[in-house]
Amino acid sequence: MAFTAKDVQKLREMTGVGMMDCKKALEASDGDMDKAIEWLREKGLAASQKKASRIAADGMAYADVYGSVGVIVEVNSETDFVAKNEKFVNFVKGVAETIAKVNPQDLDALMQAQYLDTGKTVAEMQQEMVLVIGENIQIRRFARFDEGVSVPYVHAGGKIGVLVNLTVTPGLEDKVVELGKDIAMQIAALNPSYLDKSQVDEATLAKEKEILTVQAKNDPKNANKPDNIIEKMVMGRLSKFYKENCLLQQDFVKDDSVTVEQHVANVAKELGGTITLSKYIRFEKGEGIEKKEDNFAEEIAKLVK
Repeated sequence: MAFTAKDVQKLREMTGVGMMDCKKALEASDGDMDKAIEWLREKGLAASQKKASRIAADGMAYADVYGSVGVIVEVNSETDFVAKNEKFVNFVKGVAETIAKVNPQDLDALMQAQYLDTGKTVAEMQQEMVLVIGENIQIRRFARFDEGVSVPYVHAGGKIGVLVNLTVTPGLEDKVVELGKDIAMQIAALNPSYLDKSQVDEATLAKEKEILTVQAKNDPKNANKPDNIIEKMVMGRLSKFYKENCLLQQDFVKDDSVTVEQHVANVAKELGGTITLSKYIRFEKGEGIEKKEDNFAEEIAKLVK
């Protein structure tokens, strides 16, 4: 029985096993899906099939620099206990190093890449971790910067990972690491939505202006004020929106007499060069993943039946 690439993908989704092993299983089973699953189980590769359906909303966000390449990655586990496991932590660090070395274009490419010098794919190593640790483990997302100066920051053992990227005058690379770390810590703490106010899209701005206008008009103190005055008030309040949501317009946490943008300019002047905060990535472990809320009483009742 012939099989297609879609069959390989389907088997992968059903078992959580790497693409190459799924292909081998279908080849060995003459394209029969049930036999292929059985073949994978016999090989010990699909032992984690049930675990793969469980929600992994904990884990670790990690960032580091390898040579001139900055990497940030989030790997999820089911519990915080496993997230602190040394084997899990080492696996996450190995994934980050693999990303730096291989430069995968997306998550699928990463899963098929060789994990360091093991001779195994990242997908195979992930499955091994599931079998060894006993929880569902999933590599969720990653980013990679290979230009400029990247500065990593990991907060609270992996609760939050931040990767800041700076473009600097040649010769200043080592001198801007402290600046990058300070900015990364601010990003971790305040979680700005935008790098700069110029990046706020028109739809968001329009909605914010609409809300601020309604607020201003509903304030009894503004009852007799004309629309042009209301508009000026709204524009003033919009500056507060930028200050709260845009990194460069935020007050610098270590010196709130200047904004982040002004602090970067001051450091550049002090060092005698130019520094541009080009981009940043912030990953918080489990953000956006709905955690399963277990009913403790129900769990106990199940155990004593």
